[in-house]
Amino acid sequence: MHCHLDLYPDHAQLIAECDEERIATLAVTTTPKAWSRNAEMARKSTHVRVALGLHPQLVAEREAEIGLFERLLPESRFVGEIGLDAGPRFYGSLDAQERVFDRILRTCAEQGGKVLTVHSVRAVTKVLNHVEKKLPPDRGRVILHWFTGSASEARRAADMGCFFSVNSEMLKSPKHCALVERLPIDRIITETDGPFVHVEGSPARPRSVVSTTARLATALGKDRIQMSEQIIQNLMTLEASLF
Repeated sequence: MHCHLDLYPDHAQLIAECDEERIATLAVTTTPKAWSRNAEMARKSTHVRVALGLHPQLVAEREAEIGLFERLLPESRFVGEIGLDAGPRFYGSLDAQERVFDRILRTCAEQGGKVLTVHSVRAVTKVLNHVEKKLPPDRGRVILHWFTGSASEARRAADMGCFFSVNSEMLKSPKHCALVERLPIDRIITETDGPFVHVEGSPARPRSVVSTTARLATALGKDRIQMSEQIIQNLMTLEASLF
């Protein structure tokens, strides 16, 4: 549910690989200007869908693209990467990030039926506050990408109807692994966040979710087939709740 296909040198080959190996993949974008080309490249794909994004880490330079985002939004069921980043490098643009995130949520609520994959580094409570105020559960569904919040924030997010996408890097940390173990199993889906996450020294590819699923199965006391079936069921539930 979260991979930056356009940041790989073999973008087109990756799309073909997803189709050949039947790996359902949400290709996120970081700016509205990148969306049209990404969407065209995946137009004939059976397994790749493209999300319209405006990454919070780029808002300081790209806030003016929110107008383009709003014009393109009717063309996309999926939205991402969006959200807030209050880490030290990006804290200075947090006010602008909140303005952009607020507009995105309001526009998604107006149009309805959107799935949003959301960045929330050191800003989970702020993200949830914005979602609670601007995006009713029946108007859109939020996936918290690479969630690293607290247990109480996870409970609040689950109560609000959020899903959580998990990658292999999260499962390497005992702290984050313990948090994943406490997430509602019917809200967990997989991601890679490639090429930022690496597997055995190379950028994770969409097919890397196979090993992530195996690790999840071990962490949650399931066998691999049970875990795979659960993730597919969760994805079906996510889509059925909106479409």
